[in-house]
Amino acid sequence: MSSSAIVQKLWNFCNVLRDDGMSYGDYVEQLTYLLFLKMTDERTRPPYSQSSGIPDKYSWPSLLKKDGDELFDHYRHLLDELGKEKGLLGLIFTKAQNKFQDPAKLRRLIVDLIDKENWSIMSADVKGDAYEGLLEKNAQDTKTGAGQYFTPRPLIQAIVDVIHPKPGETICDPACGTGGFLLAAHDYLVNHNLNLTKDQKKQLKESTLRGCELVQGVARLCAMNLLLHGIGSQEYEPIVVGDSLAADPGDRYNIVLTIPPFGKKSSTTIVGEEGQVSKERDIVERDDFWATTSNKQLNFVQHVKTLLKQNGRAAIVVPDNVLFEGGAGETIRRKLLHECDVHTLLRLPTGLFYAQGVKANVLFFDKRPGGESASTQKLWIYDLRTNKHFTLKTDPLKREDLDEFVKCYNPANRNTRKPTWSEKHPEGRWRAYDYSELVSRDKASLDLFWLKDDSLQDSANLPDPDVIAQEIVDDLEAALEQFRLIANDLNRENSTDE
Repeated sequence: MSSSAIVQKLWNFCNVLRDDGMSYGDYVEQLTYLLFLKMTDERTRPPYSQSSGIPDKYSWPSLLKKDGDELFDHYRHLLDELGKEKGLLGLIFTKAQNKFQDPAKLRRLIVDLIDKENWSIMSADVKGDAYEGLLEKNAQDTKTGAGQYFTPRPLIQAIVDVIHPKPGETICDPACGTGGFLLAAHDYLVNHNLNLTKDQKKQLKESTLRGCELVQGVARLCAMNLLLHGIGSQEYEPIVVGDSLAADPGDRYNIVLTIPPFGKKSSTTIVGEEGQVSKERDIVERDDFWATTSNKQLNFVQHVKTLLKQNGRAAIVVPDNVLFEGGAGETIRRKLLHECDVHTLLRLPTGLFYAQGVKANVLFFDKRPGGESASTQKLWIYDLRTNKHFTLKTDPLKREDLDEFVKCYNPANRNTRKPTWSEKHPEGRWRAYDYSELVSRDKASLDLFWLKDDSLQDSANLPDPDVIAQEIVDDLEAALEQFRLIANDLNRENSTDE
């Protein structure tokens, strides 16, 4: 059965469950528990004959034997008990809850949908693509907020293509969401290295990839996503649940690829003795950081720098404010330009992300050994934003939309890059700025653009009304977020003065 047919089959049943009050996210989570149990049971049989690590009384056959209220009670108890286990079992089942309201619908999902397929003999592509399809549908449901954990796959693929991972290199995503970057890197290594040795394949499955995710439920989906793609095992968990920014983990990687969460500054809710609620900003203080700030994205830039081995490569998706914000932002940019080779910036268009109001960029840099002279010589910028209009539903970003960027990036030899912009060709989207130009700019701002906006020149070039409307919404959302942060800062200063 094709992945699209499986997605359709599983999704049709989700529509039945929605009438029962179950959200898309709840449905994908319940599927995760049941698929894991079914596949683990399949692996105990020939030709695999593997030990499952799951007690017989909580195995897949134990669910098939029960019906009605007895099945309901058993399922709830099973989730609770398996959540106490260690390793991958614990990661999948920690804090797991039964979200079904009707035992008959739970029974139908178990018997009619999941048990009728042999998931282990399906190719990893079919299983993985089916699960990815469900995650994307979940992200499209704006009510759940799941979109913040789902990065457009064409963008991820283009980033991985230019980073060009090689066998033996270690790869980390410190804000891995549902695992998009890790999966794309894995697929790239498999598809571009058809003659991997047995040891290299084992290394790729069990020690190449590492992710960190703050939200337990999202880490669960990520672990299952990787498992369905053949990554990880009961002995090796590629995902750690925790706050990446809390401390230097000590591990170093050849490649770091990540899109940190947008929008929110770090904060902790404080409830006073008389019940009053206030928020205290979490200023991240670490010896390995250049500057102390509560801006989560700026802290992630510093964290990524820490995670890299010498000459390691990084790509991090950051909102516009990381490019121009003063104070700690300026300090971090100047340090980054001096100590790392900040060689490429991709300006992204709006309409790519499920979280609205996001104006983002991809910052590429390599970690260099310290020295007196600056590591950055030229910053090459590709402007995919000006006069580009995408929407999530009617005109989504496709991988071919990034073909020119990938060609200009020239991953085979970055030293032979050639600009497409010149005085004679002012419409070119690819040009370079010298280090001296960058550091002499106000606050060392990297918010650079040169193309003329056609819609400002000629009303005939205006995009469709729905695109204009969405861009206005995005701009307003971004402005609102900035005002919220300013208001929070003012409130915090006033409460401190009192």
